[in-house]
Amino acid sequence: MSTPQELVACVERLASLPAVYHRIRALLDDPDSSVQDLANAVSSDAGITARVLRAVNSVLYGFPGKVETIGRAVNLMGMQQVHDLVLSTSVIGAFSGVRPARMHMIKFWKDCVFRGLAARAAARTLGTGDPERMFVEGLLADIGHLVMFQAAPEATDAALAAARETRAPIHELEQEIVGCNYAEVGAALANAWHLPNGFAAAIGAQIRPALGGPHVTEAALIHIANQILVTAEEAEPDAAALALLDPMVAARMELDTDKLARIRSIAEDEQGSVIALFFPAQG
Repeated sequence: MSTPQELVACVERLASLPAVYHRIRALLDDPDSSVQDLANAVSSDAGITARVLRAVNSVLYGFPGKVETIGRAVNLMGMQQVHDLVLSTSVIGAFSGVRPARMHMIKFWKDCVFRGLAARAAARTLGTGDPERMFVEGLLADIGHLVMFQAAPEATDAALAAARETRAPIHELEQEIVGCNYAEVGAALANAWHLPNGFAAAIGAQIRPALGGPHVTEAALIHIANQILVTAEEAEPDAAALALLDPMVAARMELDTDKLARIRSIAEDEQGSVIALFFPAQG
């Protein structure tokens, strides 16, 4: 049996965020920093510069005209959105060399992208939360499973197999077999990497959003995205997703099958182009 912190410690030896991300985070926390300071920090890393420019010119943001410089990208997107975009690409990059033998990595990242798009679409459709922040939080919401399959592969795989056989919630079986669940592990990684507080809180509370405190709305939007994702193969996916939702979330967000269908459709329409944006070889 393992704690979230023990599992994260195993993976931290293999993966870490790049120095440029920490510089960008420090600038965001510094009230005296400027747009130009942030643009200079992003521009110091050629790979991140290319990804930011590719993103700002993609369907993900939909700005008119071609954006050719990081300075213009920061002016259009804002410092917070650039930080969040750099964070998402940095986390993906940090785990690019971590390929647990028992995980289907292409499917994992495609599901992460879909979850992020569904969380963003939910924020827009329901008129709550920051849609762009929700994309990044949704994209990173399942990072705990990547840690678990790397650090405790046999126990994590056993929990997944038991969940498939019994149809019991995966987090309950992870708690029983591994000692913790994917949401707890994801929150522990967010804390270990000193990500903004909202990320750890929302990721940690995605199973029970009421535990999200001031970040309950973000946790609820990830929770909605999760149910939309896991019911994709059901005969009546939106009815199935509605049945799986935390009753508090369903009531608070006034959810019905029509709204869930709209969210699902938006995420499905955008998924291919956004996967190509983050993972060009898989698009």
